[in-house]
Amino acid sequence: MRAPDFWTRDGILARTLQPAAYLYGMAGRLRWAMAKPWRAGVPVICIGNLVAGGAGKTPVALALGLALTRRGIVAHFLSRGHGGRLAGPVRVDPARHGAADVGDEPLLLAAAGPAWIARDRAAGARAAVAASAQAIIMDDGFQNPGLAKDLSLLVIDGAYGLGNGRVHPAGPLRETVAAGLARADDVVLLQSGETPAALPALQRPPLTARLIPGADALALRGTRVVAFAGIGRPQRFFHTVRELGAELVEQQAFPDHHPYGEDEIWQLVDLAQSLDARAVTTAKDAVRLPPEARAMVTVIDVALEFDSPDDLDDLLDRFLNHAAKAGAP
Repeated sequence: MRAPDFWTRDGILARTLQPAAYLYGMAGRLRWAMAKPWRAGVPVICIGNLVAGGAGKTPVALALGLALTRRGIVAHFLSRGHGGRLAGPVRVDPARHGAADVGDEPLLLAAAGPAWIARDRAAGARAAVAASAQAIIMDDGFQNPGLAKDLSLLVIDGAYGLGNGRVHPAGPLRETVAAGLARADDVVLLQSGETPAALPALQRPPLTARLIPGADALALRGTRVVAFAGIGRPQRFFHTVRELGAELVEQQAFPDHHPYGEDEIWQLVDLAQSLDARAVTTAKDAVRLPPEARAMVTVIDVALEFDSPDDLDDLLDRFLNHAAKAGAP
């Protein structure tokens, strides 16, 4: 979906929809009150957000997976598989599955480690544990009460913030800020160099991080490009392209998880060629491109880096020590 413009400001339409937002929030609270979360028996880390759409959860999940791997812990990723036709539990195999099967984000996760998709998160966790997972990293699922979490991190896009601060459909929030922060163990603030949005007061300073383009992307400096993206906030990608020093001659935004048709992509490629430019997109978009078009599009890979890796290490050390003591006989 593409977030409506009024979600960024507290206008008359947002206030008119507030009664519906109240009912939406009440349904969420009732869901939590009735839930009986299943506990996996291995540490479960949830990477979530408060707003509908993307905030940078998948890059954070990948960074956490790398941090656990450095500690010798075999972590499996778990995703709902948004946009895919399979309900799961299914272990993602990039050689067999496409984005239409399992969604785009699980394909990125599977390139880094074992990854599962399951609309029933508890069932997905059971499958991962049966496959010898020593820890589970949930990409999204913060508002899903079916699986007990041992560590919950909320990701906030520093440039978008929390929109108008209202719950869906009056605003972008999946639940109230107070309720979400109360369940979160920490906040990851994703910074991009764009103008920062106003944020609520936090009990402690957040972990700060940023997306760093790969070395290959530096070759775009001075190059004319046509950029397109179907992610939660395409403007963040367009900002990255400009920061690389590329000449952005055209940009096109699509809804998050947009399934690209062949005609769409060829039109973009033709547009780039007519402007003496290169068509560029994100890694998340690339897995949704028709295979025959991928060679015609340049992919800008990014990796998440924490501003203070020691803070992340301290958080993980505390979490893992607590998990070890809780599991001791």
